[in-house]
Amino acid sequence: MTEKCLSSKDSSHIEMDTKYFKKLKRRVPSLGMGTWKMGGGMERDERYDEAWVSSLKRGLELGLTLIDTAEIYGAGHAEELVGEAIRGFPREEVFIVSKVWPIHAGREDLLRAAEASCRRLGTYIDLYLLHWPTSEIPLSETMKGMERLMERGLIRHTGVSNFRVDQIEEARSHLSKVDLAAVQNEYSLINRRYELDILPYAEREGMMFMAHTPLGMGVLARDSSLARIGLKYGKTAAQVALNWLICVEAVVPTPKAALIEHIEEDAGAMGWRLGRVDWEAISRIFPPQVL
Repeated sequence: MTEKCLSSKDSSHIEMDTKYFKKLKRRVPSLGMGTWKMGGGMERDERYDEAWVSSLKRGLELGLTLIDTAEIYGAGHAEELVGEAIRGFPREEVFIVSKVWPIHAGREDLLRAAEASCRRLGTYIDLYLLHWPTSEIPLSETMKGMERLMERGLIRHTGVSNFRVDQIEEARSHLSKVDLAAVQNEYSLINRRYELDILPYAEREGMMFMAHTPLGMGVLARDSSLARIGLKYGKTAAQVALNWLICVEAVVPTPKAALIEHIEEDAGAMGWRLGRVDWEAISRIFPPQVL
């Protein structure tokens, strides 16, 4: 696993905190915003729309211009909220990730699902992921469908979510015109099980590794050892936990963006880096799990 840490003396001089990925052929912010449970869980909920949109807009203002959503979030309502939030921001500066649910992974269903997501978003999708692997529909059919979506201009890149390395390799084998640009799996200091396989694979292949649940459902934001280390940098435990991930070259964490105060705190994880001694100390406090 490759990490890039700076000494605390140098860490304040990172202004534009972005990462370049060969498979995407562009830079994206080193930290994004997730939208799980925005717009509802698995069902539509409009009660907090104004607050959710305000949170997303605030994140965009702070440079968190990668937004991760999915057709299943709020039964599509999360995508509508993202579409509303990005209005007024230059489209080329925003990187939208959405995901298709496995039951829509067949070639024709995939087309309809992508068209519906684009309508809700009001724009094309920069990165479209298969949300989970499925044994019901051959990966060959899904990947050919993804290439078709790219040809039609509905999506710019494709990837997978919650996949093993062998499943990633199989998906890539069915692509003839493009390649997978990203993989999204759970990754945090309390869930490091992919460091022996998927993470080095993504680094080697020039893929973005999107880390969902990067704060361990809030557990790391309350961790006293991270808070103590954060005092040295004037940062909170959550900001330290996110920065530890940002230090890993292929990783872009996507914490949930439901509240403005959380967004503003998350954004404080960018623009600096943990010193190597502290990064390694944190790594020892939270050792990787045995696969």
